[in-house]
Amino acid sequence: MKFLLPELKYSYDALEPHIDKLTMETHHSKHHQAYVDNLNKALEGHERFQKMEIEDILKSLDGLPESIRTAVRNNGGGHYNHTLFWDIMSPEGGGNPEGELGKKIDEDLGGFDKFKEDFKKSALGQFGSGWAWLVLHNGKLEIVATSNQDNPISQGKVPLLGIDVWEHAYYLKYKNKRADYIDSWWNLVDWNRIEEIYNKAK
Repeated sequence: MKFLLPELKYSYDALEPHIDKLTMETHHSKHHQAYVDNLNKALEGHERFQKMEIEDILKSLDGLPESIRTAVRNNGGGHYNHTLFWDIMSPEGGGNPEGELGKKIDEDLGGFDKFKEDFKKSALGQFGSGWAWLVLHNGKLEIVATSNQDNPISQGKVPLLGIDVWEHAYYLKYKNKRADYIDSWWNLVDWNRIEEIYNKAK
């Protein structure tokens, strides 16, 4: 079974003005496609891993042959991370989380405003390429950052949402202003979808 580039739930221009059409088209059809292609190439001849879900592969990287481990870590992570990234954004996003997730953010992270502030610090503090995440770990919500295409799932944590802070995610529109990209991105966050992920994970 080959891994496939997921179709988006919205058009490339649907997230404007927060993420521009050219960035979305390049990010999805070029960058994400390359991760998928390179992941499939790395797994050629390794039928056991070809049959696994990407989540299960990333949870057990130490079980991969050393000859393909780095390629699968980087490209499998890129595939998984971007698949989640597209999924938790929506043209109708924004606002505040409600329901159980909203209460959990209040309880574990000091409220939504403090969560956004701390999450932004994590995203800005990621040196070079990487991601900032909201994760569920041992029943608690946490904010974590990972380098390159690493994912908290490899650390036994469940990612609920993540922001891509690789320059290819924002540089065409925001140039070096990563903070402006982060601030604008909140308008796209689909809290209904993230609530579904949280309810499944808990």
